[in-house]
Amino acid sequence: MSLFRPTLVLCLAVIAPTVFAETVLVAVASNFTKPMTEIAEAFEKATGHSAKLSFGSSGKFVSQLENGAPFEVFLSADDEKPLKLEQADLAVAGSRFTYALGRLVLWSAKPGYVDDQGQILSKGGFQHLALADPKLAPYGVAALEVLKSLGLQEKLQALFVQGENISQAHQYVITGNAELGFVALSQVIANGKIAEGSGWIIPVDRYAPIRQDAVLMKTGAENPAAPALLAYLKSAPALAIMQKYGYGLPQ
Repeated sequence: MSLFRPTLVLCLAVIAPTVFAETVLVAVASNFTKPMTEIAEAFEKATGHSAKLSFGSSGKFVSQLENGAPFEVFLSADDEKPLKLEQADLAVAGSRFTYALGRLVLWSAKPGYVDDQGQILSKGGFQHLALADPKLAPYGVAALEVLKSLGLQEKLQALFVQGENISQAHQYVITGNAELGFVALSQVIANGKIAEGSGWIIPVDRYAPIRQDAVLMKTGAENPAAPALLAYLKSAPALAIMQKYGYGLPQ
């Protein structure tokens, strides 16, 4: 009996993380696709819990959540939509926080096409300018703010090609449906610089801070993996991944 007990304790210690591991359903703003994919992998290694990720427009996710979608954690591209869900009593009060600060870049898939000061916007010579729909996506709002600050919104508005989210705007530029466009820095960065094509990393004083908030939905309140994921987003490994993709960190 004395030999059995240590063996039993050891077995329980080995299987416990598997027995109590859960999966959390996460709605993620499309600009955060690359970092969140890495964070989810690190989260699973660190905790045993897994995260099932769905990427898309923050605005569309809110509509889905209001209509009973089963997502347990929402990572928005702004701070307004999680607040709206909290005020609607769909999210857990006090769980909302800013997990990252988004960065905007004017980008083209063509090397040498966009100068590092964005002067191409005033010089012209292009037929299409991609951006996310400002009615749905905060990165689209930021793009308009940049154009307004340059006095170019009215001049260029006829050239807009709008995607429902930043991923679609990025896709328009990749496929050549737009020569250039406003996209998230995280979509085109590698090793601290623009990996392909050419771009202007827009100074943050050109647009209001893109505060990306996370919130725990009431559907996830009883799932231990949901608050565990939110806690992991504040950890040093997760923050390092965000910085790698060009995100600013909340103060």
